Amino acid sequence: MRLSDASVAIRPRTTWEAMDLGILMSQRHRRLLMTSWAIVTLPVYALLSLLLWDSPSLVIVVFWWLKPAFDRLPLYILSKALFGETPTLKQALRQWPALLKPQLLASLTWRRLSLSRSFLMPVVQLEGLCGQAREQRLRVLLQRNGGAAQWLTVIGVHLETVLWFGLMALFYLFVPQQVELEWDWQALIAVAENDWLWFEHLINCLYPLLLILWEPVYVACGFSLYLNRRTILEAWDIELVFRRLRQRLSGVAPVLMLLALVLLPLGPKTWAAEDNTAPDSPRLLNQPLTSEASRDSIEAILQAPPFKNTETVTRYRFGEETEEPDEDGEPSGWLKALFHWLGGQRFETAAALIQVLLWACLAGAIVWLVWHYRDRFQALPSRRATKRPLPERPAPVQMFGLDIREESLPEDVAASAEQLWSTAPREALGLLYRALLSRLHHEFGVALKAADTEGQVLHRVEQLQQEHLLAFSRLLTLHWQNVAYGHRPPSPDLQQELCDGWRGLFGPGRAR
Repeated sequence: MRLSDASVAIRPRTTWEAMDLGILMSQRHRRLLMTSWAIVTLPVYALLSLLLWDSPSLVIVVFWWLKPAFDRLPLYILSKALFGETPTLKQALRQWPALLKPQLLASLTWRRLSLSRSFLMPVVQLEGLCGQAREQRLRVLLQRNGGAAQWLTVIGVHLETVLWFGLMALFYLFVPQQVELEWDWQALIAVAENDWLWFEHLINCLYPLLLILWEPVYVACGFSLYLNRRTILEAWDIELVFRRLRQRLSGVAPVLMLLALVLLPLGPKTWAAEDNTAPDSPRLLNQPLTSEASRDSIEAILQAPPFKNTETVTRYRFGEETEEPDEDGEPSGWLKALFHWLGGQRFETAAALIQVLLWACLAGAIVWLVWHYRDRFQALPSRRATKRPLPERPAPVQMFGLDIREESLPEDVAASAEQLWSTAPREALGLLYRALLSRLHHEFGVALKAADTEGQVLHRVEQLQQEHLLAFSRLLTLHWQNVAYGHRPPSPDLQQELCDGWRGLFGPGRAR
């Protein structure tokens, strides 16, 4: 490791500035880091999905647990690239099995949940320390930058979660509305339903994809914190300055030595002069200050501020040798005798009695308050019972361009729809759908809004917990959307099925 070959400026930085440096390092080598991470991790995830097809959640947990093994490859690439030896993709992949050997079991067991994992990983992989030497090294490194490394992990966990849910939301936005209405979310999230396992694996696949972008950045930030800590501990910046100074003076040193040899004979012949600094010299013997006077002066200085500050503290205490006399001249030791009498077991008994007395006072106060305000407590249930009901929300006049007022509907909705099927199927479906909306509001008390969508209406029908009504509403909504937005009328057998379903739920007549 030659510090002069470093591709970044070696100098002490703050913790957040050091992490910014890690982000820049990951951006500089992002193609190599992301490609190598994808080649190593995606096959492992595919293998786990095949082996654990019936447990998609377990696939994610196992893949997440193996992240310390995957992180060793980006650290190897960054450590080589720091000193100008950036490996190729083939070299990095060939080196990865050898990187897994040192202390892999410890990294995947008791060290797995360490919040400083990215900051301490170079100690094992780059320094090759283990045992007591590793522990001593960690104690030195964690004196500083340890908190920043933990914050890096905490922020990384939240960032992964936000990105994962964001990708799932983006995937859901691309799902066509027609498919969305046919989904049964209770069956979708149930693990026992094997028909939806492919969908869970598809959603879980978004997690390793986002790690291709984030995990190299996380490793690079931890590595830059490690470099910053070593720069401060070992004074790498000062070493680089001395090396540059030596290189600058290496060409001038022979000239200076030659000049010194030329000027040496021209100097004075005698280099030693009379030494007047000995203890017997007249300069010291004639001093007016003696050792005793100097000692007194030093003690006087030490007894005065700021070396010594005298402070008077007044407090009460029981005297052991003497007692203060009272006004009559007799010593007042009654208070001291009282405490001596209360000492030991008597004192504990008195404390217990006082505690019981305080709890009794508290219980008595609560009972007195309940008795004093008993009339108000008895009036509370009656107030709740006489609470006025909320006013009924008025039904909107139109929804989706359809008039849903009761007076706008015919007496026999199903018969009127059957008459319209042959000539105007759109009006027939519109009649059934707006009649359904009117019945939902007036008969079932569903609070409809003019801005509600078809999906929101179905969600409110689900809350009624009536299976037949929900099944008919879904079928009618599906065909209404087909004809309203896709201009696809239902087949004749479905037309009759819709009319029969209406009669089975609401009968032939109009609600009164």
